[in-house]
Amino acid sequence: MRIVDLLNPCAIELKTAAPDKAAAIDKLVALHEKAGDLTDTAAYKEAILAREAQGTTAIGEGIAVPHAKCGAVKKPSLSAMTVPGGVDYGAPDGKPSDLLFMIAAPMDGDVHLEILARLMTMLMDADFTAALRAAETPEQFLAVIDKAEKEKYDEKPAEAPAKTGYRILAVTACPTGIAHTYMAAEALEKAGEKLGYALKAETDGSGGVKNRLTREEIEAADGIIVAADKNVEMARFDGKRVLKTSVSSGINKPEELVNKIMDGSVPVYHHEGGSSEAAYSEEKESFGRQIYKHLMNGVSHMLPFVVGGGVLIALGFLIDTIAGTPAGPTLGYTNPVAAIVFWIGKAAFALMLPVLAAYIAQSIADRPGLLPGFVGGVFASSGYTFSSLLENQNLVGDGTAVSGFLGALIAGFVAGLIMLALKKIFSFLPKSMDGVKPVFLYPVFGTVLMGLFMCLINPIIGLINTGLSNGLTALGETSRLLLSVVLAAMMAIDMGGPFNKAAYVFGTAMLTDATTANDWTMAAVLIGGMVPPIAIALATTFFKNRWTDEELKSGPVNYVMGLCFITEGAIPYAASDPIRVIPSCMVGSAVAGAVSALFGCSCPAPHGGIFVFPVVDNVLGFIVALVAGSVVGALMLALLKKKRTDAPVAKKAKKAKAK
Repeated sequence: MRIVDLLNPCAIELKTAAPDKAAAIDKLVALHEKAGDLTDTAAYKEAILAREAQGTTAIGEGIAVPHAKCGAVKKPSLSAMTVPGGVDYGAPDGKPSDLLFMIAAPMDGDVHLEILARLMTMLMDADFTAALRAAETPEQFLAVIDKAEKEKYDEKPAEAPAKTGYRILAVTACPTGIAHTYMAAEALEKAGEKLGYALKAETDGSGGVKNRLTREEIEAADGIIVAADKNVEMARFDGKRVLKTSVSSGINKPEELVNKIMDGSVPVYHHEGGSSEAAYSEEKESFGRQIYKHLMNGVSHMLPFVVGGGVLIALGFLIDTIAGTPAGPTLGYTNPVAAIVFWIGKAAFALMLPVLAAYIAQSIADRPGLLPGFVGGVFASSGYTFSSLLENQNLVGDGTAVSGFLGALIAGFVAGLIMLALKKIFSFLPKSMDGVKPVFLYPVFGTVLMGLFMCLINPIIGLINTGLSNGLTALGETSRLLLSVVLAAMMAIDMGGPFNKAAYVFGTAMLTDATTANDWTMAAVLIGGMVPPIAIALATTFFKNRWTDEELKSGPVNYVMGLCFITEGAIPYAASDPIRVIPSCMVGSAVAGAVSALFGCSCPAPHGGIFVFPVVDNVLGFIVALVAGSVVGALMLALLKKKRTDAPVAKKAKKAKAK
């Protein structure tokens, strides 16, 4: 396959006009549609706009290369146009763009990436781009590309000797890994050649890492340029001069970057046992952005445990229900088959909070943060206190001191800070002890300090739980409707944290009180915990332009999680946008609780979601309440969350990729 195989003559428009960037995008998308490259033009356009929202795809020197991966793309393809006088595309050099290529890439398959990388590197040749601008017909345009490709790639000696002894190494990576990754690599290699320094660039694109740097090359190099807009492997660069910058800087000012490495102004990067010092960077992140990045690292690693464990738990409920097990505390693990599935899911689900805390800490302090973060998450989920550790020989925590989701969040950030502090403290030790730090000092001291900290805060959060429970008891004596609203809303505040736990404990406690008929409290708790995941699932289904790629991918799973009374499925969404998600879920749950109380619904089972519907009193009213609350929550989310220009709208693409 060649570049000309990806570019249909009818997808080329020469010497045209475009008043602005939006019009240029519309024309290029229309050319793709004309060539029959797309199944859904609107979806592809939104994917293009989403990529533009991450940063302009204008390269400078009159060139722009908009691109996107989308399930609406039938096959790898290009569209192109020249615009005499150019169009303002937001180029870094401020110049109008008069030569534009639009890359359409499917979600599955990376065979085309090498071909597209060729085009990106060829566009760095001024003679080549001048010939393209001068072309009068699509045939001439294609001929220029064909000739240049043959000269650059086909006529190279088959056995070209490999370069050795690179003075400078580089790593390039952009979020999509289609265009800018390869253009930055080409620009840096050309800059090195021009300045007389042998330079090798590793590309981390959609097709994986290509031209990987070897250990020998890294050891011999004078310095490394990391031109990337996403995380790359950094531990291998310990002890080398490392300059970290954006991929656009790699394209637009490669000579400046090369000179910085060679003039010795870039400091040495240290990665001591995984606890890294930040490489020298031209762009400094804001404090808020750093917090968000650490949080998202924890959430992204936690998500598989929430989904996998939750679905298996739900499957256990289903098998037990089919087997005829009555609703109650043993539902899910009475039947042997159900029990196996249920407890496997339970074990996976139980790791959710430790993993969240561990990977928040890892994002802050790198590998040394994993152990104390994981321990902190275990303490948060188990409710360990000084008293429980002293009085119990079987590591049984205090049920009144479980800090839950909030405790795990705190544990993650504190564990990371503890490890950074220990790194500073132990920096005064002799160099000969560097090998002892990661295998002994960091794990021992970090774990001890983390355990002590969690034993200190768990009782405090436990007191919050107790206070909430007592308040709910007093409220229940006053108003059944009001208490139902409060209980349901509390289930949605922190989704497994102190408020959620207090409401659930209160509901189950009312079930155990044989002297009163308080099954209605459990109905409010049950429906309040079911609404948040279902509301989010509805919002991701019907309002796709409000969500990120990962959020859309996980959205449908929340239907199952919600129906199974697994509120935690909503945690990743709440963590990423608490100001909008939590109030929406609370309002939706409160509405559901109110409707449930008005219909006089009650439930004698403390868990089970849809699988305990047969024992719910006035199940029809309960279903109406669930639907009403979920719809209200979804609509409120749609109103509060702004449309995202970076939102991938191709849900079909997600399903196709998964298949």
